[in-house]
Amino acid sequence: MIIRDLKTIFLSTIFTVVSISVFSQLQTVEIDTSAFSFSDTTQRIKKSNPKADAMISFAKSFLGVPYRYGGTTPSGFDCSGFINYIFGNFGFSLVRTSYGLAELGETISLSNLQPGDLMFFKGSNVRSSSVGHVAMVVEVLPDDVKFIHAANGGVRIDNLRTKYYVQRYIKSKRLDYGAANKSN
Repeated sequence: MIIRDLKTIFLSTIFTVVSISVFSQLQTVEIDTSAFSFSDTTQRIKKSNPKADAMISFAKSFLGVPYRYGGTTPSGFDCSGFINYIFGNFGFSLVRTSYGLAELGETISLSNLQPGDLMFFKGSNVRSSSVGHVAMVVEVLPDDVKFIHAANGGVRIDNLRTKYYVQRYIKSKRLDYGAANKSN
């Protein structure tokens, strides 16, 4: 009888240990919902803005046009002359300088950028705190932003994820593409 009781206690103990082990494993196999960040996914899904898309397409037609200080035409652009030319062809009248453009529209965080938004940078002096350069966002990727601008070498597309632009980035703005003839 003692052996039978010991056998029952032993089997009962093993059953309890196995049950506890299985139960604890079930508890540790919970779905970690923090891995599913729907707000981040929502922010990355951008609605396409047809006017911004048309402006970007038009801007890309000038890739390779030479840089010209003070330039405002396809024979040569500076950064704000290029942005003004693009917007002007869509019925917008904007201020002429990059620092003036930086005062227009709504400030947008990098995580909320959309194609068509404007990005503002320091000029060649990285220690400056003033806006000295403007570019238009053409593509937003999960880990980078591509923009078109007129710079040394002409109109080109660059990406933010370079030391040169990261250390010069100041802010981004979104203009209202819904109405033409804006002159803020």
